[in-house]
Amino acid sequence: MDNKELRYDSNSEAVQAHLEIMQQVIQRMASNSESSKAWCITLVSAILVIVVDKGKPNYVWITIIPTVLFFILDSYYLSLEKGFRDSYNSFVSKIHAKKIEITDLFVVKPLGSPIKNFPKATLSFSILPFYITLLLMIYIAKSII
Repeated sequence: MDNKELRYDSNSEAVQAHLEIMQQVIQRMASNSESSKAWCITLVSAILVIVVDKGKPNYVWITIIPTVLFFILDSYYLSLEKGFRDSYNSFVSKIHAKKIEITDLFVVKPLGSPIKNFPKATLSFSILPFYITLLLMIYIAKSII
């Protein structure tokens, strides 16, 4: 029996290590998404403070640039996270079916294309309302200044 024919069960150290690696990658993508939102608010707020301090209300529109860039970055992280979750779920399904082989282990890549998942990620409840609200707040700030 060669290595490709070896079967691994759910108690195998290699299987447990692979699951842990996948969980860490998924957690990292979620953390990156959270950081994108935090950095976006920080940057937009800083720009708005400077604009108000200098009395240049037309410069408020500069805040749209980082908002759009962070929207794209955040959506990308979410699409990657979805791909890794799909890969994780596929691996777990193989565990339940007792069909884990050595070629399944330590392959850490998203299932599907992040580019194909990107449009759906932009419409996600965790992305779209946040950035629409931020753009609305920018518009309100422009009106007030």
